[in-house]
Amino acid sequence: MKEVHHIVATAALLLAAGTTLRAQSVPASAGPAASAMPAVLQNVGFEPPLNGQMPLDLPFRDETGRSVQLRDYFGQKPVVLAFVYYRCPMLCDQVEQGVVGALRMLSFNPGRDYEVVFVSFDARETPGMAAEKKKKAVAHFRRPETDSGWHFLTGSEESIGTATKAANFRFSFDAKNNLFSHASGVMILTPDGRISRYFYGVEFPGRDMRLGLVDASAGKIGSPIDHVLLFCYHYDPSTARYSASILKIIRLGGVLTILCIVGGILIYRRRESLAAARNLRQPLAGGLERGAH
Repeated sequence: MKEVHHIVATAALLLAAGTTLRAQSVPASAGPAASAMPAVLQNVGFEPPLNGQMPLDLPFRDETGRSVQLRDYFGQKPVVLAFVYYRCPMLCDQVEQGVVGALRMLSFNPGRDYEVVFVSFDARETPGMAAEKKKKAVAHFRRPETDSGWHFLTGSEESIGTATKAANFRFSFDAKNNLFSHASGVMILTPDGRISRYFYGVEFPGRDMRLGLVDASAGKIGSPIDHVLLFCYHYDPSTARYSASILKIIRLGGVLTILCIVGGILIYRRRESLAAARNLRQPLAGGLERGAH
C-alpha cells in the first residue's frame, strides 16, 4: 500500500496548492484620465473597495415610509445593493432591470437566500417613488412570494453621502437639466456588511451573480457544483467579472485523475483479495468432502 499512500499525499499537495487565493486589488491605472472627460463626468465613478465595510447604522426610509437602518437587511444573508435614483430617465431603470433579470435566472430567492436593496442617492425622492419602483421590480421578477426580500430606500443627504462614500460611488448633479451624472453597477455584500464583489454596467451575467452570492455567503447557500465552480473561476476586480482559472482547472483535473487511479488500484486489490480467499476455500471444501467418504 506504500504507492497508494504516496499517490494520496500527492493529491493532497495539489489540492492545497490550488486553494491559494490571489490578493485582490483595483489597479490605480484603471479607467480613463479625469482630464480627458467632460467636466460633468470628472467627479463620477464607481470603484468599491473590496472587503470595505459599509456603515450599517445609517438611517433611511423604506418604500412604506418606515424608518429603517441598513443594518435591518444584514446579519444572516448576503445582500445585493445598488445605488440609483428613481426619477432617472434611462440608466437607473436599466440597472434595476438588469439586476432583476439576472437574479430571476437563479434558483435562489430574495428574502430566503439573500436580500436586495436599492438606495436612492437623490435626497429629494420620496417613499412613494420607492414603492412604485418596488412594485415594478417584483412584478418583473415574477415570484410574488419574494416581496419581503426587495427593499427600496430613500434618505437624507447625510446618509446618502456616507453610504456612497463608503462604496466609492461618486455622482454629480446637473442643475441646468435637473439630472444626475453617475456610474452604473451593483455590489454584493457579506452578511456583516463588507463589500465582497461588484459588477459594472447594466447587464449582469447570471453565472457571475450566482458565484458572487455563493462567495459572499461563505458557502451557506449554493450546491456542491457551485463550490466546484468557485474553485475553477477567479474573480478579477479590474474587470469585475469571474473568469476561468486555467491553472486551477488543470490542478483539479490532476487531482481527480489521481483519485480515479487510487480508486482503481484499491478496487483491483480488493478483487484480488476476494479471488484469493475463494481459491483457498475451494481446496479446503474439497478435502473435507473426501474425508467424509
